[in-house]
Amino acid sequence: MKKLFFENLGLKIAAVLLSAVLWIFVTSRGQSEISLDAPLEFRNMPAGLEIVNHGIKTIDLNIKGQERLIKNVKAADIRVYVDLSKARKGEGVYYIDRKEIKLPHTFTVTNINPSSIKVTIEETISKTVKVLPMVIGEPKKGYFVKSVDVSPQYVVIEGVRSEIIKIGNVKTEPIDISGFNESFSQDLKIDLTGRNVRSKINDVIVKVVIGPRGK
Repeated sequence: MKKLFFENLGLKIAAVLLSAVLWIFVTSRGQSEISLDAPLEFRNMPAGLEIVNHGIKTIDLNIKGQERLIKNVKAADIRVYVDLSKARKGEGVYYIDRKEIKLPHTFTVTNINPSSIKVTIEETISKTVKVLPMVIGEPKKGYFVKSVDVSPQYVVIEGVRSEIIKIGNVKTEPIDISGFNESFSQDLKIDLTGRNVRSKINDVIVKVVIGPRGK
């Protein structure tokens, strides 16, 4: 058996090397490379922290693969993750690991630009604030607004510390009472437009009491 193995050993080695060369030649034919911008995604953020700013939203990737397949690749087919499991408060530099780039099968990444990004992270806090109903317009002539009540009167908001500490109250979306001559209640959303905060309650009930003047 041993003698059989070593018989014509040189020819066998040459055959293996030739096969390897042919395999490389065949697989390299029809290879193509493209560049595209893939959106960044963050994951494994520690509890109690969140991103304030990361500047860059996409990463330029060079991807190599079979020409007949790669021409159909789109940015939506790729996931570029940034692992924030070791994130801390403040500004930090986080590197993009090739292992965190998810590609369609058989493709490889040849270049990443940029290979790292700066991310600013702050502590997440919550705060209880008062809800102010926004009433616009005037009731029907001869009538007036006796009272405006909102339920609940207070809600809990949360977000990064630098944003939350600036907020003393939140308002509802506007409610127009033009031409009304009787009381009514309406569900309204809390208006957080332009603020990087969230509310645990998004809807409140506003009750507007309208009565005739002189009574």
